[in-house]
Amino acid sequence: MEPMIDGAGSWDPLGLTLDATGANVALWAPGATHVDLCLFDEAGRERVIRLPEQTFGIFHGHIGGISSGAAYGFRVDGPWEPSQGARWNPHKLLMDPYARALDGDFRLDPAVFAHVGSDDLMRNDADSAPFVPRSIAVTTSFDWYDDRPPQTPWTDTVIYETHVRGISMRHPQVPENIRGTYAGLAHPAIIDHLLSLGVTSVELLPTHHFVNEPHLLELGLTNYWGYNTLGFFAPHAHYSASGSRGEQVREFKEMVRTLHSAGLEVILDVVYNHTAEGNELGPTLSFRGICNPGYYRLSDGRHYMDYTGCGNTLDVSNPHVLQMVMDSLRYWVTEMHVDGFRFDLASALARSFHDVDMLGTFMTTIQQDPILRRVKLIAEPWDVGPGGYQVGEFPMLWAEWNGRYRDNIRDFWRGSAGVGELGWRLSGSADLYGGEGRRPYSSINFITAHDGFPMRDLTTYDHKHNEANLEDNRDGTDDNRSANYGHEGETDDPVITETRQRQIRNMFATLLLSTGVPMILGGDEFGRTQGGNNNAYCQDNDTSWFDWDWDPWQSQMLDFARMVVTLRRDHWVFRQRFFFDGRPVRDGGAPDLGWIGPDGNPLTNEEWNAPWTQTLGMYLSGEGHHVPGDLLAPTDDSFLFLVHASDDEYDFVLPGEPFGSSYEVVFDTGTPRPADRLSSGATVRLTPRSCVLLRVAS
Repeated sequence: MEPMIDGAGSWDPLGLTLDATGANVALWAPGATHVDLCLFDEAGRERVIRLPEQTFGIFHGHIGGISSGAAYGFRVDGPWEPSQGARWNPHKLLMDPYARALDGDFRLDPAVFAHVGSDDLMRNDADSAPFVPRSIAVTTSFDWYDDRPPQTPWTDTVIYETHVRGISMRHPQVPENIRGTYAGLAHPAIIDHLLSLGVTSVELLPTHHFVNEPHLLELGLTNYWGYNTLGFFAPHAHYSASGSRGEQVREFKEMVRTLHSAGLEVILDVVYNHTAEGNELGPTLSFRGICNPGYYRLSDGRHYMDYTGCGNTLDVSNPHVLQMVMDSLRYWVTEMHVDGFRFDLASALARSFHDVDMLGTFMTTIQQDPILRRVKLIAEPWDVGPGGYQVGEFPMLWAEWNGRYRDNIRDFWRGSAGVGELGWRLSGSADLYGGEGRRPYSSINFITAHDGFPMRDLTTYDHKHNEANLEDNRDGTDDNRSANYGHEGETDDPVITETRQRQIRNMFATLLLSTGVPMILGGDEFGRTQGGNNNAYCQDNDTSWFDWDWDPWQSQMLDFARMVVTLRRDHWVFRQRFFFDGRPVRDGGAPDLGWIGPDGNPLTNEEWNAPWTQTLGMYLSGEGHHVPGDLLAPTDDSFLFLVHASDDEYDFVLPGEPFGSSYEVVFDTGTPRPADRLSSGATVRLTPRSCVLLRVAS
């Protein structure tokens, strides 16, 4: 049956929705004069059907004869007045903003996408259809069996940030035909690694369908990270081993179902702050050609307000754009069964007019939504605009990437900071999150992330080495807070090598034993390197892919990482539900949190504030919370965690009562120690740049 109009259809729902006889089609395009649905057969021939009705600025119609797998797009006509924001051009094939799947790549053809006239942006009437992805009609049927979200409490959560493609591309046990795909991530070899490490949640770099930026295509590179979204409802087609005509949707669901059956949550890194269309000179792929002044924040009609550093900012203060974002988020929860989201440059989403407003429409809508308010919500609490740095300022429902934790822990371990701020960071950052009903798990503690050096490179390079990005090493931050310990790059020097490996253990232990929610950068557990590239967003190659062929020290590092993650899981003192208050839980007992100096006594104000103080003991009481009526925290062991960032040996005197009368060593990153008991008053000699965990034995 040839597709044809068989009714006016409905203005809701938006997008192309299949039914028994065809599909309802609806596109929000206020200001346009008409909208054409374009259907493509297997040979690429185009059939154009004009949508017959318009309601509330939404063009719609019911088209008979459309079935699953059909390829389509839109052409939208209207005024061409770029100085006023009007950019309608029927010669550009546009993606459906609600498309559940996309097929094909964006290919840069200057004759099609270049704008003529730097002042007027004269309309380019070359047809873009051969060079842009097609939207795909998709059915939603899928047998989830008895799938249930793990619903891991925040206090028990350990996040593992990774990349769908990178984690499996070189794994020898993953079949070659599924490496780098959703199926590859769900392979037993990958899941076994995650479970043996002890993480609870997998946070995936962007899996919404994205395309390559024009400048990368010109350089012969590709976007690896994926922060260049085109389809907010579509799983990225190139991560599918089974096909791109809707098969990617099923494969994504199978991945989620498999991870859930292993007890692992799936958190998506989502990019709603901007789109792949870039600035006013970027390609017209969807939103710009549908309703440019509606979808984007414009400064003067022609130019885009750029709070993202990517050329444009999506205008979520517009009710229809906000509706699209919320519909997308709910879709990924209800239809794709994901467990939460990490919002890239979340401050840009919270902006009302120009200022960041935590009581604005986006935050308020999330708060009242009965589906979204129950999943994990994580903010990257900054953008590149004025006043965009908002660490500690997001509402109660939100957890945040704690950038101050990252910076302080890096500075402490490389010896460039004392302990003045360290106490806050180790104990949950109450200075940032202690008010307005928030809890320690509001802080997502991380030392490394996809953006920047992995832990191994933090200890190997003083400077970035991004030459492979073909931008003359200008890209990427210069504020790495790293140290090479005597040689730039890899070396066989045994002293430098041992120092570096010890520092990785120090940082990993600090991350897992700090109060808050730890986020591990995938590969840090075995010392993955990017060769000094701190901005590997365009390196879809061995620079970014996990190397599973390890040296002996890397296997030992993995054993250490597993041990520390297990310690966190087995002892609630490292998973605090409430902030400490420094008071004894019982009369005459030790405080719930104590800070001990190297002389075995509580740290003095002078020692706290002295930049030369590089040694600190953190005492964690296992006697319970000092919270009236809290019946959920059983007693636990008490621990003393010693951190020593100096490059000299140092003696630390173990404190006496009320902290403890004897201690036993759990681990020492500096030197193997027997598990013998040490009496209070005994001296522990600390290796340069090391940490020691002791359990209070009595």
